[in-house]
Amino acid sequence: MKKIINKKNNKNEPWFKWLTRELNSYEAFQDFESGKNPRDVAEDFISRNSIAISEVFEDFDQEDKDTLDQFLKLTECEMHVFSILEKHLELRNKIRFVDFKNKKK
Repeated sequence: MKKIINKKNNKNEPWFKWLTRELNSYEAFQDFESGKNPRDVAEDFISRNSIAISEVFEDFDQEDKDTLDQFLKLTECEMHVFSILEKHLELRNKIRFVDFKNKKK
């Protein structure tokens, strides 16, 4: 795994750790609140970090590509998990429980 220079900590770190750290510190929810959709927020993130990302790509190799592919699969899996949970919550909220013991006469 290639390393990139992390200017904030003046140490070398793998690109995926740098990316995770930068994404976690990015205030995406502020963008969502202002009406931006996830794709626009992602494009803004890429734009703001374009220089660092281009440095990452300079030394990108097959191992890095494989890591990226695994992250894409994991992210897609997480999206499906959240979607399934959301559907379960919606169904749970629609179900009404009837207490047949307290029938009105």
